[in-house]
Amino acid sequence: MGGWLIAALAGAVTGVLSGFGIGGGTLLLIYMTAVAGLDQHLAQGINLLYFLPTAATALPSHLKNGFVDKKTALPAILAGLLGTALAAWVATALDVSLLRKLFGAYLIYIGLRELFRKKR
Repeated sequence: MGGWLIAALAGAVTGVLSGFGIGGGTLLLIYMTAVAGLDQHLAQGINLLYFLPTAATALPSHLKNGFVDKKTALPAILAGLLGTALAAWVATALDVSLLRKLFGAYLIYIGLRELFRKKR
């Protein structure tokens, strides 16, 4: 199977997850680094570009159905902008091997938290 077809399938699957608001971009990042063999910095840049149109496609449906609380979203967005600027500066300055280890540790943490989280 051609490399472009596998990349398109990965994009489609992660696009579905993004539409659900699950964070398909994280899985796309894993695909790009672990399967496609891209450098972590390059994969992060592609992932950021990927996020823009997928979020823009999913957002109207969520807004239409009342699944966005604008009063909660605004402070989160403003804080997120600051955090994103800081994290982008740090991430582009870090050595790729350290960045990969930090990303792997983050994924393990999230996975364990989800695995052992108690239902409310």
